[in-house]
Parts: sequence; structure tokens; C-alpha cells
Amino acid sequence: MSEHNITGKKVAFLLTDGVEQVELTSPWQAVKDAGGVPTLVAPGSGRLQGYNGTDKGDTFDIDLTVADANASDFDALVLPGGVVNADHLRVDKDAQNFTRSFFEQHKPVASICHGPWLLIDAGVIRGRNVTSYHTLQTDLKNAGANWSDEEVVVDQGLVTSRNPDDLPAFNSKLVEEISEGQHAGQTA
Repeated sequence: MSEHNITGKKVAFLLTDGVEQVELTSPWQAVKDAGGVPTLVAPGSGRLQGYNGTDKGDTFDIDLTVADANASDFDALVLPGGVVNADHLRVDKDAQNFTRSFFEQHKPVASICHGPWLLIDAGVIRGRNVTSYHTLQTDLKNAGANWSDEEVVVDQGLVTSRNPDDLPAFNSKLVEEISEGQHAGQTA
């Protein structure tokens, strides 16, 4: 149980097929355990396919399409990783716009592993302190981010981590930032 209470706070989880399953299920449970209300948002409708590395995992029900989602209805955004998931989301205009809206509204955003790829294409990463899966560091640096190899990096409501091993720290900071609410420095 987290020391931070986020009872009733609505948290969007934006993902698609190919998501790294534990990077969805672990933060999702952390949000629920702290009293938050998670919602699965995706480009399509129906169900999507999770993965455990390169092996198929479980399927998950989609609650809302990203085209129908509005950042104003949520208190925070989580972007799980998984290379296929992140590569598809980063070129989705609705996903870019939805993500950018959280920054424009100064709301917490948490992204792990390959998830920060979407932050590049949403145009919200320049000048921000981040980490990610190590293979994204050049992309993030080229987009103007300050990348470092740390378990979790928090910058004005933006939480980033490297991989599933970092989930305990990621989840803790995710819930803490949601409990703090809006951050003036979280801008697009």
C-alpha cells in the first residue's frame, strides 16, 4: 500500500498490441492499490495483445479509444513500454495529441522502457530530464532531452524509468506525482 492516496483520481494507460505486459499490469495495480481508477486507452477497440518479452502474454480489454479520449477527463497518463507497442503509438496522431494534452494541462505523465518514444513524436521532450530503455538514449538526446541511466527520473511531473526491473521505483514515483496533482513545469 502506498503512503500516497490518489482515491478517485482517473489515470489513463495508453497502449496498443505489443505492450510489455508487466509494464501495464504492475503500474495499473499500483494505481488501484492507492485508490486510483485506471482506464485502458488504445488506438483500436476490443482487446489488445500483451507480451512478455517476445512471447505472447495475456489479452486486455480496451476501455476507450484514443480518438474518443480527452485528457481533461483524466488526472494522469501512463505510457507502458514494449518495442512494438511504442513504435506503433509514436506515429499515431491521436496518441500524440492525447499525450501532448496532458503536458499542456500540467498533469503527471509516467513512461517506462520504450514508452518515451511517443514523447518525442508528441513534441514534449525538449529540455526534460528523462531515462528510458538504453536503446532510446540517442533518439531522446537528439530530440533535446537530458538522458541519464537511472532507475527513475522525475522532472516536474514527468516520471521515466528504464525497464521492468525499475517498476517498484517507477510505481512509487508515479503514485506520488499523481497525488501531488498538477505541476507548473510540466508543459508542452
